[in-house]
Amino acid sequence: MAALIAENFRFLSLFFKSKDVMIFNGLVALGTVGSEELFSVVAFNCPCSPARNYIYGLAAIGVPALALFLIGVIWNNHTWNLVAECHKRGTKNFSAAATFLLFGSIVGRAAVAPVTWSVISLLRGEAYICALSEFVRPSSLDKFPAEYGAEVLARFPCKDVPANLTKFRDEVTRRLRYESQLFGWLLIGIVAVLVFLTKCLKHCCSPLSYRQEAYWAQYRSNEDKLFRRTAEVHSRILAAKNVKHFFGFVALDKEEKELVQEFPVEGVQPSPQWNAITGVYIYRENKGFPLYSRLHKWAKGVEGNGPSPEGHEMLFLAS
Repeated sequence: MAALIAENFRFLSLFFKSKDVMIFNGLVALGTVGSEELFSVVAFNCPCSPARNYIYGLAAIGVPALALFLIGVIWNNHTWNLVAECHKRGTKNFSAAATFLLFGSIVGRAAVAPVTWSVISLLRGEAYICALSEFVRPSSLDKFPAEYGAEVLARFPCKDVPANLTKFRDEVTRRLRYESQLFGWLLIGIVAVLVFLTKCLKHCCSPLSYRQEAYWAQYRSNEDKLFRRTAEVHSRILAAKNVKHFFGFVALDKEEKELVQEFPVEGVQPSPQWNAITGVYIYRENKGFPLYSRLHKWAKGVEGNGPSPEGHEMLFLAS
């Protein structure tokens, strides 16, 4: 029984490890939902004034979505890999398809939070009702008093209306909430279709088999973890060495002393080596053997990133 439970936990661990991007996107979406709910309760306050309602309603949906999109672009590793690539080598080695996939990856991952924000805002309907209540045509409301106009309609979201207009306020609210939620569900459907088509296109155009692509993903993940861990240890040991050279001694705890003794650091890597392993990576094969990363290519002594006659091209689209 214990062995079965351990095996199940091992399976779940491997499953979630292989789905790290999906889980991250899910957490981003959940965080966005919570933020939107908090914003609606605490910060959203329709001005209920003609001309101001429309601007405020659009800003309540669009400005947070834009901010979340820019944050997503900043947090995406591909953004800075692309910046480094353009700065050091330019994009002359990229095909049109590779460039499109790279930008698609950056935009797609950055769009998770803003799309979630927009969908939740539309499903709630408050911002949409605030923005468009004043544009409802009075003639579309049965027996609506002729003496009232856009100024009164703009106050409907705040329920600050004469008693004889309560039923019209409820009707306008229901109508606008219906439209808002309809747009929200349509947006969900469109995004779902786009995600499905993108996944299909990615797997259909990939030169790798499913198993090799899974291995490539595991290699990238392991290489990144080992590189970060080793870089942290290397920088700590190098810092200890330089501090000791300055003061004549260095105050290390037991763990740090063991690291310094176990991993002697004699020098640092020159800038050309850092440049060689930094940037966007396009999958290549050298004499039939795959090169899974810039670090892998540097370790094998392969120069350049341009296409080769026997090479396959596939953009590095992992985190």
